[in-house]
Amino acid sequence: MYTRELTLPNRSFFLFGPRGTGKTTWLRTVLPNAYWVDLLLDRELLRLMRDPGRFTQEIVALSAGSWVVVDEIQKLPSLLNEVQDVIGKHGPRYRFALTGSSARKLKRGDVNLLPGRVINRRFFPLTAGEMGDDFDVEAVLRFGGLPAVCAERGGDAARVDLLEAYAENYLTQEIRQEAVVKNLQSFARFLEVAALMNGQLTNVAGIARDAAVARPTVQGYFEILIDTLIGVWLPAWRPRAKVKEVGHPKFYFFDPGAVRALAGRLREPLSDDERGRLLETSMLHELRAWINRSGCGGQLSYWRTPAGSEVDFVWSRATRAVGIEVKAANRWRRGDGAVLTQLHGDKKIRRAFGVYLGREALRDGPVDVLPLRQFVQRLASGTVLD
Repeated sequence: MYTRELTLPNRSFFLFGPRGTGKTTWLRTVLPNAYWVDLLLDRELLRLMRDPGRFTQEIVALSAGSWVVVDEIQKLPSLLNEVQDVIGKHGPRYRFALTGSSARKLKRGDVNLLPGRVINRRFFPLTAGEMGDDFDVEAVLRFGGLPAVCAERGGDAARVDLLEAYAENYLTQEIRQEAVVKNLQSFARFLEVAALMNGQLTNVAGIARDAAVARPTVQGYFEILIDTLIGVWLPAWRPRAKVKEVGHPKFYFFDPGAVRALAGRLREPLSDDERGRLLETSMLHELRAWINRSGCGGQLSYWRTPAGSEVDFVWSRATRAVGIEVKAANRWRRGDGAVLTQLHGDKKIRRAFGVYLGREALRDGPVDVLPLRQFVQRLASGTVLD
């Protein structure tokens, strides 16, 4: 079992993350004596749907200081009213961990998200630090960081089987069961095209054409991916630099292995073009996980000009900004840090980092160039986003 780096909050919290990232396993580890309500179990769901007040009666019968875990709260959002009632009447006597693998039902206007009473935390696939000695960049790019996939010792074929099942179950469990889309076949075509476009500027019209789906439908499909926590938008950064920036966002799936499964490429070797975007996907995951764990705040974006000059990631908070360029190559070439150097010289970014697959730490003007493993170690020490 892998040790997760997220610290248990000392108050009630939501824990959001895609299915299979290890939310339930982590909570059972850090809260072994919690009172558990598993809404994935039909009998439990139906019981509380019939009599939600029973939930409150069961909670207030617990001893002071008890933790209560409600797993997959999106299955019964109305239960949040009972949670609020308990917190309102009893304060910190009981604390709640409320997990969710989909935010779709929770985003409705009539859902009580307990403002001011609970905090938000997110869960991700394994980071490089959590994998420890098992971290292998080639394996991460091919198969991603879902805990069950990383722990699989049956070889590549077994990992492929797990990821293909994950992709299929996403369609059946998250999409069909929640009746999110009317035409599952169209959504499946969209998923494959969107996965092939992972990490690129999002051209909705082009994706609609390639997937044979109407443009407004594609826009709705992207919202479904966001709501079910399968992907995120990376917006364009607007530092008011001297040149005009590109404003379209990029879309990234949450895990390289999931991307390859949805694109139908698990059995194919990594192409050079695919390798670069998958490394960016992995790096975005590391950055998001650190921001969540550390509480450093800030926003992630990318920067690109119409001429094609680009910085993969920019972290910004108030007047601070850090630029990060990622290269899926064993050599850092002269000119790889040119755009970072320009932004640093214009005082648009405070610090600049290059990340590559080589072994030596380098200095390229104002750019600290680090091997991938060394960069994630620096990130985890709190000396990158500061």
